[in-house]
Amino acid sequence: MQPSVPPPAPSSEPSPVPSAESPVETAAVSSPVAASAPAAPRFDERLTAPRSWWVIAGLIGLSGGLIMFPLGNVPMLGGLIVAAVLAGAAVSSYGSARVRVVAGSLVAGDARIPVSALGAAEVLDAEEARAWRTYKADPRAFMLMRSYVQRAVRVEITDPADPTPYVYLSSREPDALVAALDAVRAEAA
Repeated sequence: MQPSVPPPAPSSEPSPVPSAESPVETAAVSSPVAASAPAAPRFDERLTAPRSWWVIAGLIGLSGGLIMFPLGNVPMLGGLIVAAVLAGAAVSSYGSARVRVVAGSLVAGDARIPVSALGAAEVLDAEEARAWRTYKADPRAFMLMRSYVQRAVRVEITDPADPTPYVYLSSREPDALVAALDAVRAEAA
């Protein structure tokens, strides 16, 4: 004999799952979550580390194991795992920087700059990017640079209250980044 379960009490809230008794048209339903969802980014790039850096992280793990080898198998395995995890975490965190154009802002790493505060954007080839990273660099500039990314974008800051003269961003797709900034600027105008 199975115990009987009483039917659920009627609720004043609508059921989120449509049943055969209450057909719901999905096109007519609007969700507050969908209405508050952020706009899709016009540009999104992760400045991931190259594969060779991951190989080096693996070799660092191997060297950690070799250092612990004279102490026995268990310490060797521990040294291998600890060194590989630490090297992998370092490579992953350095390669996790993102450059995005979303919701009317340029988001680069931890910085969020409204597009209205930005001036002209300039695509830099490898030689010009190296020059702006070295002898042309202004110490007041915001720079999100990665040495393994050859090209970059330099965007002037036009906000008079901001002492930052420009933003330097490493990018594998600098043309797409400039196009996204121009598109957001054109929409705002």
